[in-house]
Amino acid sequence: MSRKVVRTSKFRHVFGQGVKADQCYDDIRISQMTWDSNFCSVNPKFVAMIVDASGGGAFMVLPLSKTGRIDMSYPTVCGHTGPVLDIEFCPHNDNIIASGSEDCSVMIWEIPDGGLTTSLTDPVVKLDGHSKRVGILSWHPTAHNVLMSAACDNVVILWNVARGEEVVRIDTVHTDLIYSACWNRDGSRILTACKDKFLRVLDPRKGTVLLEKEKPHEGSRPIRAVFVSDGKILTTGFSRMSERQVALWDPKNFGEPLTLQELDTSSGVLLPFFDPDTGVVYLCGKGDSSIRYFEITDEAPYVHYLSMYSSKESQKGIGSMPKRGLEVNKCEITRFYKLHERKCEPIVMTVPRKEVQSLRKEVKDLKAAIEELTKRVSELESKH
Repeated sequence: MSRKVVRTSKFRHVFGQGVKADQCYDDIRISQMTWDSNFCSVNPKFVAMIVDASGGGAFMVLPLSKTGRIDMSYPTVCGHTGPVLDIEFCPHNDNIIASGSEDCSVMIWEIPDGGLTTSLTDPVVKLDGHSKRVGILSWHPTAHNVLMSAACDNVVILWNVARGEEVVRIDTVHTDLIYSACWNRDGSRILTACKDKFLRVLDPRKGTVLLEKEKPHEGSRPIRAVFVSDGKILTTGFSRMSERQVALWDPKNFGEPLTLQELDTSSGVLLPFFDPDTGVVYLCGKGDSSIRYFEITDEAPYVHYLSMYSSKESQKGIGSMPKRGLEVNKCEITRFYKLHERKCEPIVMTVPRKEVQSLRKEVKDLKAAIEELTKRVSELESKH
């Protein structure tokens, strides 16, 4: 009799849990824009969300502790003349946030420690250099004051934020709309996915293409790509039959994927969040009501499905808390901030303690023993 061997993993029992209603941020008019960015950025001090605004673009920045119902008159950051498409907090200074907008500009804002008391209209720095709407922003992970922006003019710009000037302009590489752009862990490489069906690894200093892969996914819908462990690349996209896929690539051998898995036939773009400490990648579909998570390892099939967090309401956008903002004493390994139509809900991902698992096993064994005893009692009673 053959026994199926279950792969051992510390993260097999990771589970997600929404917080209680009074710990959510309520009565917020989340932006109705159809742009495929996260719409949310979070750090240990603040949570920021792109909101609907008349006559321009705005986003709201709330201190993490300001849960509950948010007053309609709460101040916003509203200096853009067009809708805001992407926001991202600086990893080196929790009070600094960048925003990109349909008005073709990138703006840098400084949020006071306790949060906003009046609406903010004047940025600390305004970066002009794109000719079309700016939809992607990403701060350099290790260097201060370096910001990458990508826009619908198919141009990627690296900015020196302190001086408010362009450092590198990558304008001859992409022939179509850029779907995603991100740094590797030390900021020595940039990874882009483009509508021209190319995945490219760029040198940020020279702006040159180091590696490229044509058609990582056969479908024509948007692709997302992130660097994962050991320089490998994880992509999410669509098959020719519009099935959602996740694939893992080794840039040293870009010919075939290490693995390619089909997930479902939903239409929402899958936003990947990779945690380098645990090797777990979370796939959050825009418009989905679930978050799938997988563990990436060195052995085939490389991307191992762990579990899925499901809820009733779909997500308009999602932000991920940096590691330093987690409550590790509560076994938290990730915390997402999920945007609904009118609220933001924190979702906590935890690994159960071994003691909890052993207690569960004891409870299971006790239940089995009770069932056995009950059975024996009923057998004895029937004899008498």
